[in-house]
Amino acid sequence: MLNSPEQFTAAARAQLESQLQLATTLTDSMIDSMEKVIGLNLQAAKASLDNSVGNVQQLLAVKDPQEFLTASTSHAQPQTDIALTYARHLASIATTTHFELAKAAETQVTESSRQLVSLLDSVSKVAPAGSDTAITMMKSAIDNVSSGDRKSTRLNSSHSDRS
Repeated sequence: MLNSPEQFTAAARAQLESQLQLATTLTDSMIDSMEKVIGLNLQAAKASLDNSVGNVQQLLAVKDPQEFLTASTSHAQPQTDIALTYARHLASIATTTHFELAKAAETQVTESSRQLVSLLDSVSKVAPAGSDTAITMMKSAIDNVSSGDRKSTRLNSSHSDRS
């Protein structure tokens, strides 16, 4: 006969380890994303500052009002390009982070489902007669949740591929 308290303790320990691994993965992913955003912000600030200094130097060298007007209007385009490049890089970082978080969540659900099904298999061996239907229903519900999560992750990743 199986020792049920020990089985439940082992299952709880495995679930706790799995949760800790998920928290570590999520934290690592978020820190990596923050590093990327901070680096992007520094690059954008440097590019904007360099562009502004160049613009001021060019405007100081202007000799007449017409040349000043021409120089002033030509400076707007590089700033717009910097802003668009920044937005594209930021969107890329967000998409990558979203994909990593979704993948970590899918892995967690899959592992938790596997552990729960294993526990249900162990419990079914010592369960009273007639409980097979309830255990089968529970396994089916777990499988539905797990397969729904995989479908959701595939949909999210295919959506981000089109973006």
